[in-house]
Amino acid sequence: MRVLRTGLVALIGLAFVCGVCLALLRLTHPMPERTRIGSDFAVPIAADTALGAGVLAAERGQPGQSGVLALARGGEAFAARVLLARAAERTLDVQYYIWADDTTGMLLLDELRAAALRGVRVRVLLDDNGIAGLDAVVRALDDMPDVEVRLFNPFTLRAPKLLAYGFDFWRLNRRMHNKSFTADGAVTIVGGRNVGDIYFAYGPDAHYIDTDVLAAGPVAAAVGRSFDAYWNSASAYPAAMILPPAPDGLHGLDVAVSQAKASPLARAYGAAVAQSAVTEALSQGPMALEWCDVTLLADDPRKALGAEGTLSDQLVDLLAGPKGPKRSIDLISAYFVPGQRGSDLLAALAARGVAVRVLTNAREAADVAVVHAAYAPYRRALLKAGVGLGELKADPLAFGDGDAAAVLSGSATSLHSKVFAIDGARLFVGSFNFDPRSAGLNTEMGVVIESPALAVQLSRGLDAIMRTDAYALRLGLAGGIEWVTQGAAGRETVATVEPNTGWVARVTGAMLGRLPLEWLM
Repeated sequence: MRVLRTGLVALIGLAFVCGVCLALLRLTHPMPERTRIGSDFAVPIAADTALGAGVLAAERGQPGQSGVLALARGGEAFAARVLLARAAERTLDVQYYIWADDTTGMLLLDELRAAALRGVRVRVLLDDNGIAGLDAVVRALDDMPDVEVRLFNPFTLRAPKLLAYGFDFWRLNRRMHNKSFTADGAVTIVGGRNVGDIYFAYGPDAHYIDTDVLAAGPVAAAVGRSFDAYWNSASAYPAAMILPPAPDGLHGLDVAVSQAKASPLARAYGAAVAQSAVTEALSQGPMALEWCDVTLLADDPRKALGAEGTLSDQLVDLLAGPKGPKRSIDLISAYFVPGQRGSDLLAALAARGVAVRVLTNAREAADVAVVHAAYAPYRRALLKAGVGLGELKADPLAFGDGDAAAVLSGSATSLHSKVFAIDGARLFVGSFNFDPRSAGLNTEMGVVIESPALAVQLSRGLDAIMRTDAYALRLGLAGGIEWVTQGAAGRETVATVEPNTGWVARVTGAMLGRLPLEWLM
């Protein structure tokens, strides 16, 4: 008993000391004043830039519409960003949640620097949670005359950054998850990809299946307005106010770029990118894009300060409102935690006779186990309601080059796309995961594209994945969940427990699923 009392006293004392330390850290690492931060805005499209002239000419034949091109493969997505950076003559506005300090991350930073050196105004807005290892490079870029970098919801404690959650959790738990890359106010890229090797299928390691779209015309202007709202928001701080001076910061960038360009893998990748379908399409100009109605949906940046988000309600209206599904919806979400509201919505659609299919990661492919644990309790009710569930296997083989799987093609170990198609007529592509974090905590954005061609392409891609690279879930005769793999000649392989997981993983998942953490997922 004495030992128990001694241990309890020690724990209370330790908690008190930790609390005092965190309180001191909060006092010594306050947020800087924003009174000296100016506002600036996107430069509108103009005919005196090559991109602007091409887009304006193409628009005349399709008033009010935007040109779109799906970026399915990682190499094509990387190529599109490189091409836009090199084509920009006046402005580049870039907004990302994660920018990795790996090969493709450094190469794209070098493209931004090269654009600035030729006089392009470069604005870079980065969520401060996703730039590990880049403080010196980011600060050095910010010090360049034609570059300005702002950090969204920054950490005032730089090392170890995670410790800052202990004294400023409420603010730091809200992140900017948006992704966009806009050149000369004329052409933009939006979707699910961050910047890094894993998103661009670079190298031999794990890659994500992901989806972006390149878009030109009015939607690019809408992305510019959304960028301005975030850039000038109360959560965006100039990098110089947060990061220490780094006079040698660009040396690290120079070394990384030199090493990348000397690498046989990088040279081979560059050659493949130069020959990609997107490179060929963009070389033909905006007329090579598909022109259709495109609408930007985006959260207000004040969501990062605790305001209600708007994008989740817009998506619910898209799914349940007058333009909602009448025949089918194919939904692909890397992190799928529908919550009771989302589960009821999908069940109601299925009850009306809508064919509802959802693809997410299987446990073996999930890169965040606790998210999968939060999703798992909803499977039985969704299946019982008639919702089709598919779970992507780990490390699927590369799909073919044909249109059938073009939207989701690639060699990967995990799904990262956030996209859905309605009635083979329209689709949404964006950063929004169907989970509570996207709905209530992170800011998000995406586009609704009125394109039967792309919507059907997406559904065919899902068909291809479900045939060979995903488990189809169903309820067994006893009510348990079964994971079904289609084999040759229609033979089925059926598993009655999570495939390719051990008992420790399954028990851990069951325990995690019972914790009251869904609001964080």
